[in-house]
Amino acid sequence: MSADVIIRRMGRQDLDAVTDIENATFAVPWSRDSFRRELEQNVAARYLVAETDGRVIGYAGAWIILDESHITNIAVAEPFRGQGIGRKLTQELLQYLSNLGAGYATLEVRVSNERAQNLYRSLGFVSVGKRKRYYEDNQEDAFLMVCEHMPEVQEDFSEEPWPAAANAEKTEINLDTGHEE
Repeated sequence: MSADVIIRRMGRQDLDAVTDIENATFAVPWSRDSFRRELEQNVAARYLVAETDGRVIGYAGAWIILDESHITNIAVAEPFRGQGIGRKLTQELLQYLSNLGAGYATLEVRVSNERAQNLYRSLGFVSVGKRKRYYEDNQEDAFLMVCEHMPEVQEDFSEEPWPAAANAEKTEINLDTGHEE
């Protein structure tokens, strides 16, 4: 990975770039409004972006509730794939989740996506089951993977208030979908 790639918390200013990467990566992409709601309304959501030369080139997100975390999305823009950026994003996200109290992380991955499965295994994830016809676009199955060996909590960790925290009392979040009800 290039030394000039930084990983930072995602903000509203990143919505267009993240949506562009999402649209170019996934058959059934999340909308810009879905990402906006994640930032502004979902108190369980946390997102990071990878940036180089002021350009967002990847992102990763998760939901955390008490000691449980679920990775929702990880994507890197096509020209930057294969450079370790996805690995760095995933490692930083796992550290972030651990710092927030997560004892483990789960995710789903297409059974055909061996590259991602290998990455996740190398970071300590193990396959614990299969979700039949999980993906809407082609009814492909997904492996459910879990990482129970989270990074050690960083003692000097602190988090600025997440934008959704300001709306926490006004919004009910559906814990199955992570979106406002």
